[in-house]
Amino acid sequence: MTNPPRLTDRKREAILQAAIAEFRASGYEATSMDKIAATADVSKRTVYNHFPSKDDLFAAILQQLWESSAAMSELSYSAARPLREQLLELMQQKMRMMSDAHFMDLARVAIAAAIHSPERAVEMLSRIGKREEGVTVWIRAAQADGKLKPADPEFAAMLLQGQLKTFAFWPQIAMGQGPLAEDRQAAVVSTIVDMFLAYFQTEAN
Repeated sequence: MTNPPRLTDRKREAILQAAIAEFRASGYEATSMDKIAATADVSKRTVYNHFPSKDDLFAAILQQLWESSAAMSELSYSAARPLREQLLELMQQKMRMMSDAHFMDLARVAIAAAIHSPERAVEMLSRIGKREEGVTVWIRAAQADGKLKPADPEFAAMLLQGQLKTFAFWPQIAMGQGPLAEDRQAAVVSTIVDMFLAYFQTEAN
């Protein structure tokens, strides 16, 4: 049987969720620890017991974003499986992550803070960006196997993932659109993969 979260853990999570809500609503600079405490329904002393400063609290939010991204399993290239099947799985993984409300909330907070104070977020956002290297590694392996043309793998990965974000990340981040419906997700992933392979797949395959 799983033990219920301790009171201190519940309070810490309430503080984090309140901070995410307040940072989203008012931005980093305009959000006070007092406001976060009120939203979390805890004392200001409790907030400072968990997070000595607003910077520490923001860093914890960015850490959650990193962990959400890092939790996504990586798909290794397989010479025995069809390219399209593997690419569909890769892009479906990313689509699921971008459809997760918690991940998107964290991303909005991080991006908004990075715009106003880049030095606060640049290291963590850089770490998150490195999670996309998994696609680059996959492309490089497919090239070594002669299945994809010998183009710059980082450029190819950026093209592939950039198209996905055009539909399933930036409209939600910048314009407040909801996540794509499941049928739309499938159509976007399928089209992006087919376009990528039409250009990069070698003629022999």
